[in-house]
Amino acid sequence: MPLATATAPVVALTDVGKRFDPAAPKALDGLTITVPAGHVLVLLGTSGSGKTTALKMINGLVRPDAGSVQVLGEDALRCDLVALRRRIGYVIQEGGLLPHLPVLDNVVIVPRLLGWPMAQRVERGMELLRLVRLDADAVRGRLPADLSGGERQRVGVARALAAHPPLLLMDEPFGALDPLTRRRVQDDFKELQARLGITVVLVTHDVPEALRLADDVVVLDRGQVAQQGPPAEIRDAPRAGFVQEFLAAALP
Repeated sequence: MPLATATAPVVALTDVGKRFDPAAPKALDGLTITVPAGHVLVLLGTSGSGKTTALKMINGLVRPDAGSVQVLGEDALRCDLVALRRRIGYVIQEGGLLPHLPVLDNVVIVPRLLGWPMAQRVERGMELLRLVRLDADAVRGRLPADLSGGERQRVGVARALAAHPPLLLMDEPFGALDPLTRRRVQDDFKELQARLGITVVLVTHDVPEALRLADDVVVLDRGQVAQQGPPAEIRDAPRAGFVQEFLAAALP
């Protein structure tokens, strides 16, 4: 199975277009983005800007009407999507945990599907719970409903990392948390990403979060790239028009 090399981008969307409703504007309109290995790319924009649609293109949950999608060295429009998705971690708000499964079983869902032996699954699950700063022995048998929002989000990150994925997709992962918890979880995520060197594509409408976590920010407006660059450039030299107005409304 082909893998992304050190020089090839982990993700490359090229001239991608998508329209869900013939009577509505395109959700994505000629979108081109690349994500180098080890980088955190944040898709930033208002509701309806196309950021979640772009994220779902990467793991094949949405198929484009035009353009190409390359992920981990594969053509995502022609490869085995089930196999591809098992190589990609995915985190959503509240972690997207299965409510009827204990924490440890939630964490090791993908290793179980991949046929890992039980002892290996348990060892990996406990390792990851500790990695995301949870008391593994205390939470392993608890149900998601018995956890705080911050704990559920940490379990969601642990689950996404369980099978050593080279790519992590995150859709508004910290949006449901209170500001103090969100800051702590962001700090821990940033440290964890730097330690693991994993490639991340993260969707948010939160400007400070984007500027804090990203190596590269892509500001989307009506399915197109309004501006792309490192956080300092986006903050200090926002492009006149939408980007400038969007940042001015979000930053003090």
